[in-house]
Amino acid sequence: MTGVAVLGAGGIIARAIVRDLADSPEVDRLLLLDIDGERAAQVAAEHGGGRARAVGVDARNGFATALAGCGVLVNAASYRVNLVAMEAALAAGCDYLDLGGLYWMTARQLELHDRFAAAGRLAVLGMGSSPGKTNVMAVYGARILGLRHGLGAGHGGVRELGGEPVREINVAAAGRDPEPTDLLRTPYALQTLVDELSMNPVVLDGGKPRELAPMAPGGLVRFPEPIGEVMTIHTLHSELQTFGTSFGVQRASFRLALAPELLRRLEALRDAAAREVAAAQAAAAPPSARAVSAHVVEVLAAGGRRVRVSALTQPMEDWGMGGGIVSTAAPAAALVRLLARGRIAATGVHPPETCVDPDDLFPELERRGCRFEVTA
Repeated sequence: MTGVAVLGAGGIIARAIVRDLADSPEVDRLLLLDIDGERAAQVAAEHGGGRARAVGVDARNGFATALAGCGVLVNAASYRVNLVAMEAALAAGCDYLDLGGLYWMTARQLELHDRFAAAGRLAVLGMGSSPGKTNVMAVYGARILGLRHGLGAGHGGVRELGGEPVREINVAAAGRDPEPTDLLRTPYALQTLVDELSMNPVVLDGGKPRELAPMAPGGLVRFPEPIGEVMTIHTLHSELQTFGTSFGVQRASFRLALAPELLRRLEALRDAAAREVAAAQAAAAPPSARAVSAHVVEVLAAGGRRVRVSALTQPMEDWGMGGGIVSTAAPAAALVRLLARGRIAATGVHPPETCVDPDDLFPELERRGCRFEVTA
């Protein structure tokens, strides 16, 4: 692979992606793109391992020419520029991946499938922790139960494996900082979190999307220790846009567990003006280097059998980064390595569950502080 471009390189998650890729022998060089060129240059100096250079770009004005010589564009910027970034990747002849489209954007991105397929290129939508790792955990759960799933089927259809269909998939995510503080800390971009809490969540019910009220109660979910059993809420998430097609599932949900104080602060920002949210983001403290991140995916068969796949990501101490950041960054960096090794042959636009094999992804994440457990 000649090179990898990272868009939004000065952001919270991007710095961990850059550090991960800088430690990857599959990557020759890194091009760090950000509207704030100085911030991208700082990430290059601190985490680029001598193989990164930074360029200031405004993604909204087009940046395809900046991608010359790059084989993959990793979009770690706001989901609002996902379509523009995909157009740039097509124009430059790059593969593409991002960290999610917050459900509605994902639907618009899927419409570019034929254009990416015709170009012989791949776009993977939502290759972070959730969406991303959780989508592949759902494949693993379905495989354990011998259920039908979309891996290897191509975009738009469930692979016919025989056996029972998937009846239900429930995804839950949580993060905790062992050292609470009065400072506002968010696991990823504050504006994205506020959007997730403000928009109507979507669940699948009878195979069809159904909207809930913002922050609808999700009940108790048992996460791996040290988080344990905590209350959750429903939030809008990309998995619900693709699970119906990928698995033929009838019911599906996504639930989020945030620390109570953080949830209260975010709720207070839901109705705030954009400038107030931007000011809060600017004043927020960096994510804790001691935070942990947990995900649980439960897959149920029509006959009542079920499997629970959980993941716990610990901090990467030698990187000085907490599990919340690493949990989202590591799947994106892993996908770049798998592409370089020829482990993913798909073209077109795909969610992770139709093109990423758990047997390939999980060992990569285990080397980045993630521990998986399965309970049938």
